Amino acid sequence: MSATNKVPMNRRSFLKSTAVVGGAMAVGFNVSGVLAATSESASGASVGFNPFVKIGPDGTVAVVIKHFEMGQGTSTGLTTLVAEELDVAWDKVAVEFAPSHDNYKNLAFGGQGTGGSTAIANSFMQYRQAGAVARDMLVRAAAEKWGVDASTIMVKEGELSSGDNKGSFSDFVEPASKLEPNAEPVLKDASKFNLIGKNKLPRKDSEAKTNGTAVFAMDVKVPNMVYVTVLRSPLFGGTVKSFELGDADKVSGFVDAKVLPNKAGVAIYAESTWAAIKARRAITAEWDNAAAEERGSAEMLSEYNAMLDAEPTYDATGKGNLAETETAAKAAAKSVSADFHFPLLAHAPMEPLNCVIEPTEDGGVRLHDGCQFHMITHPTVAAILQIPPEKVDIVTYYAGGSFGRRANGGSDYHVEAALAFAALGGKTAVKLVWTREDDLAGGYYRPMFAQRAHIGIGDDGKIAAWGHRSVAQSIFKGGPMESIAVHNGVDHFSVEGIVDTPYQLPMALGLTDYESPMPVLWWRSVGHSQSGYTMEVLMDMAAEAAEADPVEFRLAHLDESDDNQARFAGVLKLAAEKAGWDGKPMKGKGRGVAVHKSFNSYVAQVMDVSVDADGAISIDKVVCAVDCGIAVNPDVVRAQMEGGIGFGLGAVMRNEITLKDGVVEQSNFPQYEPLRITDMPEVEVHIVQSDKEPTGVGEPGLPPAGAALANAIYAATGNRVTKLPMASNGVKFA
Repeated sequence: MSATNKVPMNRRSFLKSTAVVGGAMAVGFNVSGVLAATSESASGASVGFNPFVKIGPDGTVAVVIKHFEMGQGTSTGLTTLVAEELDVAWDKVAVEFAPSHDNYKNLAFGGQGTGGSTAIANSFMQYRQAGAVARDMLVRAAAEKWGVDASTIMVKEGELSSGDNKGSFSDFVEPASKLEPNAEPVLKDASKFNLIGKNKLPRKDSEAKTNGTAVFAMDVKVPNMVYVTVLRSPLFGGTVKSFELGDADKVSGFVDAKVLPNKAGVAIYAESTWAAIKARRAITAEWDNAAAEERGSAEMLSEYNAMLDAEPTYDATGKGNLAETETAAKAAAKSVSADFHFPLLAHAPMEPLNCVIEPTEDGGVRLHDGCQFHMITHPTVAAILQIPPEKVDIVTYYAGGSFGRRANGGSDYHVEAALAFAALGGKTAVKLVWTREDDLAGGYYRPMFAQRAHIGIGDDGKIAAWGHRSVAQSIFKGGPMESIAVHNGVDHFSVEGIVDTPYQLPMALGLTDYESPMPVLWWRSVGHSQSGYTMEVLMDMAAEAAEADPVEFRLAHLDESDDNQARFAGVLKLAAEKAGWDGKPMKGKGRGVAVHKSFNSYVAQVMDVSVDADGAISIDKVVCAVDCGIAVNPDVVRAQMEGGIGFGLGAVMRNEITLKDGVVEQSNFPQYEPLRITDMPEVEVHIVQSDKEPTGVGEPGLPPAGAALANAIYAATGNRVTKLPMASNGVKFA
């Protein structure tokens, strides 16, 4: 790919924005999809909407971020793309979060939202283009003023020069804003990048998060605001019949309590969060649990296993013959069979769910939130409050993590906030706050999975038959994006990472949906969070049966003449090389390997563990190789690999959500223990140099982590862990 190519506009013709604010030149897309810039009109009124780039009269640049920041680095990455093409000094670029508007659609989703490791991948050319057109307009304005050819003008860190002529962006903002923009700006050649690919580029959110000036949704206060907590049924699907205040009205600061219009809970209003929590504890409610989930985890698991035994509902590979494939696998001279169980998992972000809804003077509302899915939240709030969508304004703030939780198809906490606002009369601002106990016991979860595989090894030492069964509760069926994810009855996210593995395998895969009123949701890396574990543990088991080195066995099932498989093999080779892989056992230690493709990125990990005298496992080191195309911010890529590894390890080591008679047994971090600093190993990340467009990094570091740990534990102890979490299935950690 040549970075100097002109960018075709037709791929983004649906984007429509052009604006200025406060006398700044703003660059975005006009109604024809063509890049445009305008300046503030003489009357002082702003023109148009939602630019990607704003340049103030003092020459400062603001980059408007359409993918919000929850710690993954989008505010730095998208700003880098604009600053690179604009040639502005890094410390002269500021960040703004985009308002809620269709002009800020995620090109991967078709609506405004952040997730799926899409931010840099789908905005790479778009934001570079926005920076390039702004630079072009400034250069042409300078050329006209100086009477020189535009090709003679150099731009560096916000300064323009041509011979003896010198000036800064501030000198040309006004005349540049009046020029017709170039619809097809020429982008920089990659050889001239100064910021893209630069190590140690300071993150745009680091200083504010360090000195405490960063504003999270939890920090928001507006005048005359009341706080709201919700009393919910302990069972999923339960609704309110009635409630008694008890001594709630004796709590200092208590304001009121009302049944939410959808009967999903009782809203408790107070003058502080603590008062709302105390009042809630005093209230008792009677619940209608006729449609509620009342099964426990043991019952569910028994049902999952029964479904594994039965004929699958769907043929996920479209190749059929699952029974024949399983028979062939079992009949092979060398074969492998295993069952896998994966528990329900919570997202458990550090900042609990919260948002503020306040009335506006025009009869609308303003939502203050760490908003992840504007495309769902915006119309949902408008529909609940029965106001036009244009009357809903969303102000987005930093979010203290999400891992998918803030982006759900039901927009659950926004719905609660809107209903609580309406129930109180729609004239008083409300701040909804969930406690961590609320979210762990009544939020959304990664589904439970059960899988079974039968693998046969042929005389050539390669896999001759792979029969695979999976049972899972569908995330997407019945949701707003069902048509995207579900085809021929198969929710792709229930089988991703298996059905589309880069390995060349004679596989048949059957899928059965589990039905439950429990709310399930995408969780960091979605289906890959379990398929990465299953596939890579099975590949290790098959390699052992074939009496082959695990790395060489994997490579034997890849055709490196194919680019996809070559990149998959490339990270595996790189991780093995950097780790010094030789396949030899180490006394008192174990080494495991895993490789997985997700979100169009390739990640391989080699993990070293040691075993103490009591048989307890310590994770010593992880060597990680990642191919994510062009690494816009290498430090962010490394951080995301480290974070994904840590998140993945914590989940497989100890995490599970369990039910007893339909009630969640975990309430907070003492029962749902996050990874501890003493658990975290040394992580060494190697990034494959690439000229391909960027792919995802927020999630791909997670899928191989658990499998590499499992394979290392087996190498050290002979204990093959196929049921999670490990701590509940025979593994002791130091």
